[in-house]
Amino acid sequence: MTLALPPCCSRRTPRADERRRHLLDTARTLFADNGFHQTGMAQIAAASGIKVGQIYRDFASKEDIIAAIASEDVEAWLQEDCVRAAIARDDHQAIRDWINRFHACDEPVEECRMMTEIMAEAARNPRVAHIYRDIDNRVRSSLHAALEALGVDCVGIVDREVLVDLVLALGLGSMMRRIIHPEIDCQKLAESFRALIDTQLAARMETSSTA
Repeated sequence: MTLALPPCCSRRTPRADERRRHLLDTARTLFADNGFHQTGMAQIAAASGIKVGQIYRDFASKEDIIAAIASEDVEAWLQEDCVRAAIARDDHQAIRDWINRFHACDEPVEECRMMTEIMAEAARNPRVAHIYRDIDNRVRSSLHAALEALGVDCVGIVDREVLVDLVLALGLGSMMRRIIHPEIDCQKLAESFRALIDTQLAARMETSSTA
């Protein structure tokens, strides 16, 4: 399933694009501050200054708003073009640098809260659960391609799947720690995660080369 983005007119005016941008930015702030479940369309309308009727013309539901936000975030953060280019030129260092971004701890705390809100809402809202699964599948697909390019797939798909889970678990764990303890030393945490992943990569690539 793909992200359920709202239908949009191919001839949107600059004013309509500006209104949509303002609406998404406002909703993002409200979701991060109050929680997705506790934020209604009326609150988004009041905070943005955009009438509820107009919001529904742009987005059929609150879930469509979160889908648009999530899609933007994935597009900006995942940098799929960059990792695809690195894979195409067999640039192992660039691929490993891209993998290291998963535990870099450099996102604003507000963005971390936004992601945890999506995860929390996914546990009780089937539509948001579909959105989250689509994000997860997209991220996992890029990670699998990166690890395959490094030769990790030579030891088997199951082993590579475990390494993907490890990378994602470390990334989500660091995100949670930053929300609870914003003062945490992100640099040291990122260095520790990087060393752990590098060790795992080295062990798997050595095994694959001797298999």
